[in-house]
Amino acid sequence: MKQLSLPAFLRTGRLGVMLPLGFASGLPLALTAGTLQAWLTDEGVDLSTIGWFGMVGLPYALKFLWAPFMDRLVPPWLGRRRGWMLVTQVGLMAGVLAMAATSPRDALPLLGALALIVAFLSASQDIVFDAYRTDLLAPQERGLGAAIWVAGYRVALLAAGSAALFVAHSFGWPSAYVAMAGLMTIGLVTVLLCSEPAAPPALPATMAEAVWGPLAEFFSRPMAVALIGLLLLYKLGDAFAASLTTPFLIQGLGFEKTDVGVARGIGLGATILGAMAGGAFMTRWSLAKSLLVFGAGQALSNFAFVALALTGKQYEMLIATVVIENLAGGMGTAAFVALVMSLCDHRFTATQFALLTSLESLNRIWLGVPAAKLVEALDWGAFFFVTVLASLPGLWVAWRLRRHLPA
Repeated sequence: MKQLSLPAFLRTGRLGVMLPLGFASGLPLALTAGTLQAWLTDEGVDLSTIGWFGMVGLPYALKFLWAPFMDRLVPPWLGRRRGWMLVTQVGLMAGVLAMAATSPRDALPLLGALALIVAFLSASQDIVFDAYRTDLLAPQERGLGAAIWVAGYRVALLAAGSAALFVAHSFGWPSAYVAMAGLMTIGLVTVLLCSEPAAPPALPATMAEAVWGPLAEFFSRPMAVALIGLLLLYKLGDAFAASLTTPFLIQGLGFEKTDVGVARGIGLGATILGAMAGGAFMTRWSLAKSLLVFGAGQALSNFAFVALALTGKQYEMLIATVVIENLAGGMGTAAFVALVMSLCDHRFTATQFALLTSLESLNRIWLGVPAAKLVEALDWGAFFFVTVLASLPGLWVAWRLRRHLPA
């Protein structure tokens, strides 16, 4: 295969749309999560009710249930992928504007219902965006494309989080949500201007095939079970450490919330830089080499937390730890997303991508309790050493599968 230079990759129109679409993907998330919680808190809603509002995020965990519909049904405009992208974008803009027009004091149940609708549309948008990215990018573009997407996504989280709070402070919450709806035009215009990926030779003929075909196709592969193991284990150590990072910094070491906030902002930049650097390396490296090198980096980066636990409350060490961990995590994320993209059959991209990424997300759900038990039984330094060990099985599986992974 002829290798292209990094500038040649960046000049392709396929990579150019990844940034604005990544931005469009990340923008709605905070509007139904942290930013919405800030609005409810500002309006004097009690903590118990705010806690129940966390349930509006369920569509993100369940999106694989309706992903087959987006593989099977083709809208009568713009094509199989862009058609659904347009539907979700327009629906999201309308939903966020409706939230802006709804007062938590006067119509809290209605605001909750609208937030759930927005979350459903956002999860649906993620389904089709992931499928579009996977169908559009060539194999050698996947790592860099994923990295550019992550950059847009993270910037959107900053806009819908921090920037929305600034607007709300100066002009009120309705204005903040109207401003966020306005930013969604970035994604809408991109959808209208970008190209539709080439359709696969045969689409699912029936809804039954759209539902069961992705599973049958995946498990027909010789190494299917091992690939599932790789998806479950590759970022296990990373997720294990992340499950208690904030309590460690605030309760364990005594850092102020403002210190942690600044560190997170720096970490955001480090994640973007790491993802971009990882994507750049992946234009030259095979997928197997990228997974092994970046996976090793993820594992070793957790030693920075061990060092921080041993040195105690030192601000310079905090910043160094956050930068190291997020740089390595960004590289690992670029490789992991490229792996998932490589495993999707283009007939069933939406469904398979949603199912395969849900495997990795399980770690974020169940690791909190065992992590807390480990800290109670050991100490913070020993806990983070265990997270390094938890990274090793994923590396071992990646090594065993290195000859069976796509180029």
